[in-house]
Amino acid sequence: MKITSLTTYLVPPRWLFVRIDTDEGLSGWGEPVVEGRAHTVAAAVDELGDYLVGKDPRHVEDLWSLMYRGGFYRGGPVLMSAIAGIDQALWDIKGKDLGQPIHALLGGPVRSRIRVYSWIGGDRPSDTAKAAVDAVARGFTAVKMNATEELQFVDTYDKVERVLENVQAVRDAVGPNIGLGLDFHGRVHKPMAKVLMRELAPFKLMFIEEPVLSDHLEAIPELAAIAPAPIALGERLYSRYDFKRVLAIGGVDIIQPDPSHAGGITETRKIAAMAEAYDVALALHCPLGPIALAANLQLDGVCHNAFIQEQSLGIHYNASNDLLDYISDRSVFAYDDGFVTIPNGPGLGISVNEEYVAERAKVGHRWRNPIWRHADGSVAEW
Repeated sequence: MKITSLTTYLVPPRWLFVRIDTDEGLSGWGEPVVEGRAHTVAAAVDELGDYLVGKDPRHVEDLWSLMYRGGFYRGGPVLMSAIAGIDQALWDIKGKDLGQPIHALLGGPVRSRIRVYSWIGGDRPSDTAKAAVDAVARGFTAVKMNATEELQFVDTYDKVERVLENVQAVRDAVGPNIGLGLDFHGRVHKPMAKVLMRELAPFKLMFIEEPVLSDHLEAIPELAAIAPAPIALGERLYSRYDFKRVLAIGGVDIIQPDPSHAGGITETRKIAAMAEAYDVALALHCPLGPIALAANLQLDGVCHNAFIQEQSLGIHYNASNDLLDYISDRSVFAYDDGFVTIPNGPGLGISVNEEYVAERAKVGHRWRNPIWRHADGSVAEW
C-alpha cells in the first residue's frame, strides 16, 4: 500500500481537515489545525506531503520520525499540528486496513467510556450560570468556564470581585457536586494569579487551567503552593520535550496536550505515559471538530491516567457548523450521563461525510481570535 495524495479542507467554523489517499482505495482522516493559523498549517501539510507520497502509510512510527527528524528545524505549533493531523490519518488508515479501532492496536481499551465536560459562556465569562444549568440539563456532570476578562500585571479588585461573582453564580446554579473547571486562559500574570488563587478557595473547583502562560513554567510551583485546586496546563505545548520540562519542574497536576497540536496520536500517547510516571492526570484538550475528538477518544481508551475529555459540542465558536455536522453517523459519539462512549469502529471509528466536507470547504473560513487591549491601549492576552 502506498500513499498517493494528501488533501486539506478548511471548513467552518474554524477547522482544518486532511484526507490521505492510498493506491488500494483506503483513505484516512485527520485534523491538523492551529486555531487562527489554519492556512499556515495547510501549507505545512502540503510541504510534508513531499516526504510521504509513495510511502507505506502503515509504517506510522517511521513516518512520524521522518516528518519530525527529517527537517533541521522542528517543534512548535505549526509543524507539530501538521504532523498531528497526518499522524491521525495514518492511524485511521492502519485501523481500517486491519478492521480494528486504533485503541485495539495500541494495546486494547482500559475503559469503554470517559467523562466529558461542556464549555459554558464565551470568551468573556458572563451569563454562565444559565449556560451551566442548561449543560447539566443535557446530562453533563462537569463544566468549564473562562475565569476573567483581560487583566493587567497588577489590576484592581473590582475585576477580582467580578470573577468571584461569576464563579459563585455558577456554583449556586448547579450545586457543589458538579465539576467546575476554571480557565485562566493565560490571561493572568503571576501577581494577579496569586490574588485569584487565594480568593477562589471556597468554590471547590475541579481544576484551574493555565493559571499563567506556559512560557512562565517556573512560576507554577510557587502558585501550586497556594492553589485551591489542581493545576492543569499543556494546550500550548507541542511535544514530549516540552512536557519533560513541565514534569521536571513539578506543580502541575493535570496535563492537557492536544492531539491535533502535540504530534498526533503517536506523540500524545508518549506524553501521557510520561505523565503517568509522575502520577499526573490526563485531560486531553479538544475544542475542535469531530476528527480531533475521535482521535482524542482513541487515546482516552488506552491511557490509564485519562479522567475527563474536553469536547466542543455547542461551544460558542460553533455557530456556523457544530461538532456532529461533518460525520455520517451522529450516534457514534454516544453522550450519556456525563460520559461519551469510546468509538469501536475501524480506525478512528467515525465516518466522515465527504460530500458535506467538500461543500463547506468551498465556504472555508478565515477565523482569527479577538484582539484585546487594556485601558491604557496596550495589547492584552486573550
